[in-house]
Amino acid sequence: MFRKRKLAAAVALGLSAATLTACGDDSSSAEEATTLRLWHYESANSAMGVAWDRAIEIFEEEHPDVTVTFERKAFEQIQQNAAMIINSEEGPDVMEYNKGNATAGLLSSQGLLTDLTAEAEERGWADQLSDSLETTARYDERGVMGSGNWYGVPNYGEYVMVYYNQELFEKHGVEVPTTLDEMTAAMDTFVDKGVAPLGMSGAEYPAGQLFYQLALAEADRSFIDSYQLYDGEVDFQADPLASAAETFDEWVKKGYISRDSAGLKAEDMGVQFMSGKVPMIVSGSWWYGRFKDEIPFEWDSFLFPGNTFHAGSSGNLWVVPETSQAKDLAYDFIDITMRPEIQELIGNNGGVPIDADPSKIEDPKDSRLIENFNAVTEQDGLAFYPDWPVPGYYDVLVSALQGLINQSRSPEEVLDSLEGPYQEGVEEIDAR
Repeated sequence: MFRKRKLAAAVALGLSAATLTACGDDSSSAEEATTLRLWHYESANSAMGVAWDRAIEIFEEEHPDVTVTFERKAFEQIQQNAAMIINSEEGPDVMEYNKGNATAGLLSSQGLLTDLTAEAEERGWADQLSDSLETTARYDERGVMGSGNWYGVPNYGEYVMVYYNQELFEKHGVEVPTTLDEMTAAMDTFVDKGVAPLGMSGAEYPAGQLFYQLALAEADRSFIDSYQLYDGEVDFQADPLASAAETFDEWVKKGYISRDSAGLKAEDMGVQFMSGKVPMIVSGSWWYGRFKDEIPFEWDSFLFPGNTFHAGSSGNLWVVPETSQAKDLAYDFIDITMRPEIQELIGNNGGVPIDADPSKIEDPKDSRLIENFNAVTEQDGLAFYPDWPVPGYYDVLVSALQGLINQSRSPEEVLDSLEGPYQEGVEEIDAR
């Protein structure tokens, strides 16, 4: 747990002068700054939360004259208000932020994030990341990921998988599927037994990630590069997006996904799974540590069956706002999170480290999580996330897919509602 002497936890977005005002002057020099203001949105018992708590302790040990003021924010709070937050002198010195064109890329193009290129080279961060993981750290002048300067540093990986309740699978005689057809058959079995097979959240990101996984079942790298990097045209009325919308719609009609889930948040979906109410959820590795800590029954995970490509990427980024009053201290903290000790903590608490010694990972389940991620990255299988391409697309996806879940929109109408904002966003980015 956090030590109250130096760490202040907060979940409200309102800023407290007592915890956010830096001591000393406005210099970013480590010799002069005496406060490091740090924000992230990981739960305390998640792999990253555990590891970053330890990173804060190490930072304090190595900087005895510096006070860390930490605030835990909600993902949605930072997602919706990041530009306003970090364009203010009351914002953090270092912050966890979502990666991709629509988030870190957008802020970098607006001059709101500090260029970390020199630090990445000098401190060796560039050497610790594979090319695919480095993609989300670098952005060009338009804010498009994959090239240009470093504006963020990831210290873990993440990917979307299927979590399943082993006890419910055994109770109903369901085998772990290895193809999409087998997964469909498994869900039919659960429906026949009166069990809704797939937990879902329509009010936040999970619906969009399932939609994208279904699209990736028929996608190739050319589609991914066109959709994410604008390397070609994207036809929203053709496969793989059309088949994804149709399959999603069919899964709702068949009872695989409850229409009531349209209004549920990701936390609601996670709690449903942790309480044993649903056999499966499709979501990310960020749940893993919490599930290990809180689930009382036997559970495990498997890659989305049959897919070569999977939603996933490097983890979220440590970014340093241009307004940071303690940039050198922020760089020191980021550097600590890249050390072997912190990487091993991530791996041993259900996370996916980007640079850990596999022999130091103790739990076979944790090892399998990392092995599956490595298998995906080795076949160039990371496809990023569906809301990344353009600013504001997260809300567009949520609204559109709620329409599929509550059956107020047809697949064709959903695809139409996704296409317009996407094309407009790409045109705006190309015009930067």
